[in-house]
Amino acid sequence: MAAAKAMLQETHESLPQPQADQNSYSLGEMSGHNIVLVCLPSGVYGTTSAATVLSQMLSTFPSVKVGLMVGIGGGVPSSSVDIRLGDVVVSMPSGSSGGVIQDDYGKTLPDGFFQHTGSLNTPPQVLLSAVSQMRCNHMIKGPEIHATIMKTLDSNQYMEEQFSPPKRDWLFNATYQHPKNSLDCSQCDQIQVVKRIPRKSHEPQIHYVAPDSRLMLRQ
Repeated sequence: MAAAKAMLQETHESLPQPQADQNSYSLGEMSGHNIVLVCLPSGVYGTTSAATVLSQMLSTFPSVKVGLMVGIGGGVPSSSVDIRLGDVVVSMPSGSSGGVIQDDYGKTLPDGFFQHTGSLNTPPQVLLSAVSQMRCNHMIKGPEIHATIMKTLDSNQYMEEQFSPPKRDWLFNATYQHPKNSLDCSQCDQIQVVKRIPRKSHEPQIHYVAPDSRLMLRQ
């Protein structure tokens, strides 16, 4: 939420909202578009809570045309896709998949694998067209994410102290059990660290990924 709010080029005053709407919004503007930001209440998770937040937001802001879901990916890196800390993953439709697969749209098999049995609807055509254009621009000019982040941090000193780029990016084997009650990786077994070729650039990469409908091992 803080990162998204810091990216707003202009901020707007709060608007009156129905008593039944318990969300807390941040309003502003980005590239000429009016933006409304909202996140789940602190300590609350799950699709049911997300649906409640979304429903209340749409009742207060019925003119919202496009919704972007932003989150963090767990267990994303693989031998075929070199995704690292700070990278951005953009999910796209593929085959029968709309681009987002809910964890509860499937079943866990006896051997520990998770089989998808359904997915959410495909995003609007206007968004898919925008992704194609954005992907083309990134191929020509590069994503320029690092410059955007540093510009934002330079204008927000408190955020710069908290969210400066990490000095290390350790990826451990998926089967490794980390020590309990440890806030960092200082006590972890370094033998379990996956060896990866250093990148030539510190620029975060953007990965355009189509969800895989095949079986995946659930950890």
